[in-house]
Amino acid sequence: MRTISIDIETYSSVDLSEAGVYRYAEAPDFEVLLIGYSIDGGPVEVLDAETEIFTRVTDFCRLLQDPTIIKTAWNANFERTCLARWLGVEMPPEQWSDTMILAMEMGLPGSLAAAGMALGLPEEQLKDPVGKSLIQYFSKPCKPTKANGGRTRNLPQHDPDKWKLYIEYNRQDVVTEMAIRSKLKPLADSEQKLWELDQRMNDHGVRVDLPMVEKIVRFDEQNRAKLQEEAVRITGLKNPNSLQQLKGWLSDQGAPVEQLRKDDLDRLLSEDLPDNVRQVLTIRKALGKTSVKKYGAMLAATCEDSRLRGILQFYGANRSGRWAGRIVQTHNLAKNFLPDLDLARSLAAAGDFDTMETLFGETSFVFSELIRTAFIPSEGCRFVVSDFSAIEARVVAWLAGEEWVLDAFRNGEDIYCKTASMMYHVPVVKHGENGHLRQKGKVAVLACGYQGGVGAMKAMDRGGTIPEDELQSVVDQWRAANPNIVKMWKKYERAAQTAIEERRTVRLKNGVAYSYEGGNLFARLPNGRRLCYYGARLKADDKGLRIYYMGVNQETKQWGLAETYGGKLVENVVQATARDCLAEAMTRVAAMGYQIVMHVHDEMIVDVPIEDTDALQRINAAMGAPIDWAPGLPLKGDGYECDFYKKD
Repeated sequence: MRTISIDIETYSSVDLSEAGVYRYAEAPDFEVLLIGYSIDGGPVEVLDAETEIFTRVTDFCRLLQDPTIIKTAWNANFERTCLARWLGVEMPPEQWSDTMILAMEMGLPGSLAAAGMALGLPEEQLKDPVGKSLIQYFSKPCKPTKANGGRTRNLPQHDPDKWKLYIEYNRQDVVTEMAIRSKLKPLADSEQKLWELDQRMNDHGVRVDLPMVEKIVRFDEQNRAKLQEEAVRITGLKNPNSLQQLKGWLSDQGAPVEQLRKDDLDRLLSEDLPDNVRQVLTIRKALGKTSVKKYGAMLAATCEDSRLRGILQFYGANRSGRWAGRIVQTHNLAKNFLPDLDLARSLAAAGDFDTMETLFGETSFVFSELIRTAFIPSEGCRFVVSDFSAIEARVVAWLAGEEWVLDAFRNGEDIYCKTASMMYHVPVVKHGENGHLRQKGKVAVLACGYQGGVGAMKAMDRGGTIPEDELQSVVDQWRAANPNIVKMWKKYERAAQTAIEERRTVRLKNGVAYSYEGGNLFARLPNGRRLCYYGARLKADDKGLRIYYMGVNQETKQWGLAETYGGKLVENVVQATARDCLAEAMTRVAAMGYQIVMHVHDEMIVDVPIEDTDALQRINAAMGAPIDWAPGLPLKGDGYECDFYKKD
């Protein structure tokens, strides 16, 4: 099939990094500036959309809309969305292929420049580093000055030499994208179709209750200024936001501290403190509620039709292939603990923040819990929210062959009670006999499955419900009760080491296998998809052989050497398999004609017409239906209906 590789340069007064491409392309002054393209790997042409002769632009548009031609681009969602807006026509994802996704599937970076360098492309094929300054000059508004005649935008005639550089920069991006693509394998048909489903979901977007969000943002700005003034009044400090100044003040009040992170504030506020110190620390905690900023992100990115688009990145987590959050970061929303969420939300919608504060306390904490509720169904619809119940615990037990865990799920038992019962050899009933042990079972299930020890227990048990001197005992009891999962950590590590060392495929249970090809370690998943550990190698030290690979550090976001081990390999396979289960369910639900508006971790949120009374049962059934490639894996969909998004 013929292909056309495309890269475009655009202008918009909307900030792309804050608002996302959908809102960016909606700006009244949005326009396409340059179009670089190559047909079937031929020479790269660049169209200057402002000055190009009509016939060349027309010829390109004809190619662009030809359904028999596959269009490729790096982060194709940008080109698709911008070109659709520019031409006023649809750009069906079925006609596109995203080279960035091919790279991320191989564990490579998600930026064009970094991926090219990671692949070791020759200099003439690398992305031109001069691009940032050119984008800043031509593709964004400029500050009016006397020197530039007070203009707010730079046009080609303002610097013809820079414009020539921009044309060559655009041309080079197509060269780099094609060079990278030539080194990568195409997506499997199932993954391509899943990407297409993802694109349609992002194109559709989710409706936002803009009037409520606007009221919250307006009030929060005023309230933060008020809290800041209050902190100045109490402390007498010029800048109570300064950690150094505040530490000095606290020391003077007899409450010295080294740090004031969230955990430090929680600990301090649980202690007996003077009223003025408690008030100042409460203010600092309220001002530090970064989750409230998500409302501002919603306002910046929501489109003219009150829909927020592009909040999920396909294959955003390239270690497992899971989706990643974008713009609003729906994957780390605060949980709902308010005693009356409906009342708190109705007060926010009415703008009655005085009553809200009286009933629920400091508004910034309330706003944090109301973020989910800003997402609302389309007109004439309600939300059906359905998620996999304890999906990772099910998958890890299935992969390991931990039959008592699988039987517990098949029998509909409370897995935390059952785990505690197996650990302590007594009956455990939620809110009943030995019910106090359930919490230990719960924390152990969540913390120990991937070779986690005391540190993982502490991280999972943030409330400190289990005494520190009991943590190691809980870890030991869980491992004794789950011998097959414990054995699996070492099996996966040995399989990966053997695959690298002996250059062969090592097969494990349920279709999992490790192989070493072209300098890369691959983990085959039960459905046939593969995870890649790029540039994998073994290094020996005093503890034996260790597995290293090249990857993007999740904290620094830099490309470099990373280490993995048995528990982490298991975690990657389990989370990837859970992702594939969700993909199966999403495909089924979409095939039933339902519109998925977004998904968060292992749950999907679906727009359902109000008159469709059977939707919850049908969607839950689709979630829990057996999967051909996972025989014996017990799945279950739990769901509920709501008039705004929330945790049930």
